[in-house]
Amino acid sequence: MQELFTSLLNLIGLAWWVEVKTESPRCTYYFGPFLGAKAAEAAKAGYVTDLEQEGAQGITVSVKRCKPAKLTVSEDFGEKPGRKIARAFSSQF
Repeated sequence: MQELFTSLLNLIGLAWWVEVKTESPRCTYYFGPFLGAKAAEAAKAGYVTDLEQEGAQGITVSVKRCKPAKLTVSEDFGEKPGRKIARAFSSQF
């Protein structure tokens, strides 16, 4: 039932998401959706740890209500061959 309610909130843009921005690579990642801000806050450390292990640097994190069009937005156009970039995913569904 909670997943259904979270999906409904996400559909209308009222679900909570963890937004993680990195300077290197220059990307914005969205993790969620979450039913409430507390759940998103509790999950954000794990996402930061994963990105740090992937080599991301200059990480900033925010929890907010939104409806992201893409889960990963890359601003690096000149990616080097073989460079490993973390992929965003939702574990809430």
